[in-house]
Amino acid sequence: MFPLLFATADLTVAQIGVLVALYPAVWGAGQLATGWLSDRWGRKPLVTGGMLLHAGSLAIIASYHDLTGWAAGTILLGLGTAMVYPALLAAVRDVAHPAWRGRAIGIYRVWRDLGHAVGAILGGLVADTVSLTAAVSTAAALSLTSGLVVAIRMYETHPAPGSGGPTFRT
Repeated sequence: MFPLLFATADLTVAQIGVLVALYPAVWGAGQLATGWLSDRWGRKPLVTGGMLLHAGSLAIIASYHDLTGWAAGTILLGLGTAMVYPALLAAVRDVAHPAWRGRAIGIYRVWRDLGHAVGAILGGLVADTVSLTAAVSTAAALSLTSGLVVAIRMYETHPAPGSGGPTFRT
């Protein structure tokens, strides 16, 4: 949806390509640091902060209609994803006993990927019935809701340093 939104501002194909590339570039490079940070700070702060950053960055993307605003939004969106992605995988690892860890991560990934598909369909429906900006705003609202649910409901899964290691749920 982003390339279509970016094209509404009469950007060149090269500018749209740069905007679209910023998100995965920041996400990929950022994971190198955020994975390490989740082992030191815990999982919950990165998941909560990342989802709230998603919400804010999507709101920026929905609010602006120029290259600079969209670049800032996509960079922040990549950082938010870099915060969330490795921390969620690590949280699943933290609570899954080694005997069923692979299955637990597989189930997590099925639900995560299903969310991508449902989100794409929802975004397309909102874009078709309202506007591209409304679709991005809807994603921002859903990300904000998710971040608030995580802040309230998620417990920290990472064991404290020196605690003897993880405690697995059986």
